[in-house]
Amino acid sequence: MSLTITNESLATTNLENTSLYDLDYCVWIESMSQFLREGKFTELDIPNLLEELDDMSGSQRDALESNLEIVLMHLLKYRFQPQLRSRSWLLTIFEHRNRLKKAFKRSPSLQRYYQEVFPECYQTARKMASLETGLMMSDFPEISPFTAEQSLDIDYLPD
Repeated sequence: MSLTITNESLATTNLENTSLYDLDYCVWIESMSQFLREGKFTELDIPNLLEELDDMSGSQRDALESNLEIVLMHLLKYRFQPQLRSRSWLLTIFEHRNRLKKAFKRSPSLQRYYQEVFPECYQTARKMASLETGLMMSDFPEISPFTAEQSLDIDYLPD
């Protein structure tokens, strides 16, 4: 659903744009888009645009970490609780690997970030797996038994 923006609503000062940002985020976004399309750069709410751009990058990284942690947690459960393996676990592993694959397709630079945060995400996944399974943290290896590549491999499952 697209909001209608009138010329009157676009004829605002930067101070009013900031207020619009606080009052109606969707209208603010559409206003900023319209200003860019029309080349009205002096009308742009630069401080909030910069903040939004920074947030977008952070959101992509947060999503990557979350998806990786879920994959790793389920791989740990799959390996250390073979008697409880389920189709639901397999679906979760597939779904979150697929999300990571899509993120890399949209933003190839995230692959480098993936490699950087892999060890940290594994530690979080260890804790998550411990909480979910009732197993002790010490039951899971301190260093990931799965490589970063295996974690993304659609066909990989631990023995």
